[in-house]
Amino acid sequence: MSFPRHIAIIMDGNGRYAKKRGFADRTKGHEEGANTVRVITTHCAEIGIEVLTLYAFSTENWDRPKSEVSFLMKMLDRYLKNELKTLTDNNIRFFAIGDLAKLPKHLQDRISKTIEATADNSAMTQVLALNYGAKDEIVRAANKIRSNEITKEALNDALYTASFPDVDMLIRTGGEQRLSNFLLWQCAYTELFFTPTLWPEFNAIELDKTIEDFQKRERRFGGV
Repeated sequence: MSFPRHIAIIMDGNGRYAKKRGFADRTKGHEEGANTVRVITTHCAEIGIEVLTLYAFSTENWDRPKSEVSFLMKMLDRYLKNELKTLTDNNIRFFAIGDLAKLPKHLQDRISKTIEATADNSAMTQVLALNYGAKDEIVRAANKIRSNEITKEALNDALYTASFPDVDMLIRTGGEQRLSNFLLWQCAYTELFFTPTLWPEFNAIELDKTIEDFQKRERRFGGV
């Protein structure tokens, strides 16, 4: 019975959660979603997941209202500041992927400090995809190696995730059933799971049930 080494999650439904609960501002949904990140991250570390990658902010999210984007940048900075103790206490290493140079300077600094502070932690790696787009990542990787022969191995080694195993299972909350430009290369043989549960309502029990479903699947990787 296989157990996933690398889980990726598209955390969808924060805005709809806020609307469902009658909040006037979508930002309340993002705040509740940050609490879910803590719960799922620590649970994954406890059950032996090696890598947890969370789609936190895409290259397309800049098109959202400026007030919401500004709030998300500040919330991400606050999240990393507040969660450093949680990461440290649970022996979790932090990493970030994406075009980080386009993020606000205060957030870039916070990311660097968190990566450095948790570099020696070994129970699990939490990866936040920030200003991330899979197509941009693949173009970046191809440009990085274009003076040499482009092979699958060379391209894989030029990706943000080169040091991590490919994604075993991808979960998208919120009911939508698409990848939304997330880890397209790394998800070539990923088992996909879609749940109508909004991200702030997702919990460890549902995650465990999803892992049980994963273990029932026969992964052939193109074979018979």
